[in-house]
Amino acid sequence: MSKGKIVGAFATSHSPGISGWPERADEAARLAVLDAFAEVRRRIEALEPDAVIAVSVEHFTNFSLSNLPAFAIATGDRYLGPVTPEMAQFLDVSQRHHPGAAALGSHLYRAALDNEFDPALVEGGLEFDENFSVPLKYLDPEARLPLVPVIVNGVNPPWPTPKRCLDFGRMVRAAVESQSEAQRVVVLATGGLSHWVGLPESGDINVDFDKDFLDRLTDGDADRLTDYTAQEIDAAGNGAHEIRTWLVAAGAAGTGFDVLAYEPVPAWLTGTAVAAARL
Repeated sequence: MSKGKIVGAFATSHSPGISGWPERADEAARLAVLDAFAEVRRRIEALEPDAVIAVSVEHFTNFSLSNLPAFAIATGDRYLGPVTPEMAQFLDVSQRHHPGAAALGSHLYRAALDNEFDPALVEGGLEFDENFSVPLKYLDPEARLPLVPVIVNGVNPPWPTPKRCLDFGRMVRAAVESQSEAQRVVVLATGGLSHWVGLPESGDINVDFDKDFLDRLTDGDADRLTDYTAQEIDAAGNGAHEIRTWLVAAGAAGTGFDVLAYEPVPAWLTGTAVAAARL
């Protein structure tokens, strides 16, 4: 049997407003973003993946300040999202269970340890907030794709460095290529771009930061992608640290990305983007 391969890599924002109050955005911006989600869905369906490694942050739904790992890998058979009926109503996403790719998740965890990463292991019970629930509403509306959820700390300092996140993605690619159970694997990163959470600047968007980051992502040069200090990312908001998930996807893809949409949407409180790796 042939070894596994990453056949696609995508990155999207996950603002609750995308699904919860799309009508508040400018019509042209809303349509551009939703059309990009539809395009990613078409591409994923055409790739016919055996599993999706889904990389995001989480917003203290499963972890807390007393237990906040830099990285975590889940190995469950299924995942509930959104976590509560109230959150489902807030996000306008039907609560459902997503299937898990447990064997691939276990392999990825072992590979991480073998490669000097020490992620937290979540063997069951990981629940989704907007991190996965918002994009999957558009990319997997029938909850058919088997998932390996990966969590990166992008919500509270200290964070893993950008280079560490890119290297984690490279480890993901090597891990996929060293197993044969899931032969066709897609990586999906969600989060960002610029936004402020729970701060007076909420609703502001740092367009310059967003466009510069997307330029680096398009270029695909690892040095440029990881040449950020925490302070430089802070200039785009505490929520901008979620770009670490995109760096994991970039490391897994090993190539540049095409930007399918970028819209600064104050009504969604986020610089909103959708991108696809040139694989």
